[in-house]
Amino acid sequence: MPIKIPAKRQEKTAADFFAGIGLVTLGLDKAGWKTVYALDYDSEKAAAYENHFGKGNYHIEDIATTKGKNVPEVTLAHASFPCTDLSVAGGRKGINHGESSAFWQFARIISEMKKYYGKHSPPLVLLENVEGLLTSADGKDLKSVLLAMNALNYHVDLLRINAAHFVPQSRVRIFIVCIHDNVMKNLDFDPLKQMNNLSGSNIRSAKIIEYVKKNPDIRWYAHPLPNLPERTMPLTDIIDLDAEWWPEERINFLRNQLHTRHKELLEKTIKNNQYSYFPAFRRTRERDGVKKSTVELRMDGIAGCLRTPKGGSARQIIVRAGKGRVDARLINEKEAARLMGAHDYKLNPNLNLNQVLFGFGDAVCVNAVEWLARNYLNMLPV
Repeated sequence: MPIKIPAKRQEKTAADFFAGIGLVTLGLDKAGWKTVYALDYDSEKAAAYENHFGKGNYHIEDIATTKGKNVPEVTLAHASFPCTDLSVAGGRKGINHGESSAFWQFARIISEMKKYYGKHSPPLVLLENVEGLLTSADGKDLKSVLLAMNALNYHVDLLRINAAHFVPQSRVRIFIVCIHDNVMKNLDFDPLKQMNNLSGSNIRSAKIIEYVKKNPDIRWYAHPLPNLPERTMPLTDIIDLDAEWWPEERINFLRNQLHTRHKELLEKTIKNNQYSYFPAFRRTRERDGVKKSTVELRMDGIAGCLRTPKGGSARQIIVRAGKGRVDARLINEKEAARLMGAHDYKLNPNLNLNQVLFGFGDAVCVNAVEWLARNYLNMLPV
């Protein structure tokens, strides 16, 4: 039977597709939205989601089998569709192949919702993906996504947010805000103001502005936005002080895998009276003229982009130096949650470490979603 939950004007309701463990839901909730429907095919992510939010809204189902009539009428539909075939770290097969082609199932559902509800449902759509979408197939993949939303009667706005504006993690993502034509009627669409809005905030990078100008056949909308904030959260805020550090033998092995300049940095930092923390990855790098497993420290006070725990280099290391010693260990699930802005997320004790880390590595930064909702979605006349 179809789910019928009316989207009242005063109630901001959302459907979260490719919902994962629910960090988009969490970000929207913090900005006053109520997520009434979440969809993903992964039962482990569903277990994490329901442990935090409770049961009732999560649907474990392949999006290819989902029908628009079974999605409630909502104000906003969000989709963090798979990045596997768009990321520069992947095979880059493109939007029409592999897991990333699931976007077209989402577009189909939006079309079916419109037919079923007999009007412009939903008024807003929010899409999220990796920055590689901007360049995949020389920009053609992104254009096909944007034109598809145009065909569904939405104007589109293209944004770039690095989670490092909020949390100590370098995590760049592209967001596409899609606004239905019926909502556009109530917005100021002066061409001159549009050009000013396009370059009036650091949320639209030079590459995005160039892309917009090169594609005048797309129906764009540039909303006036403030600059993204400067991060106030230091790396020390994410450290789990109760976590156990590796034994000395393993730490010495790690120290021998460092480049000379990183070894020298640690030797200086050891002498300090307080601890300093350095996120690190293992890479295969040329060291002493030979390709070896090498530990690379980040010295800018932020962690690298959290990933799903696949392969030997996916898990980040945290190195602590000071007070006459060096310690090291892998970043744990509590720290992964904090790096995603989910400090208050209830971890499911029935999931193992890799299952939890997979959920966070495949999610969206809570703070980025909350900022976007407060400064953009909440400002629209819906």
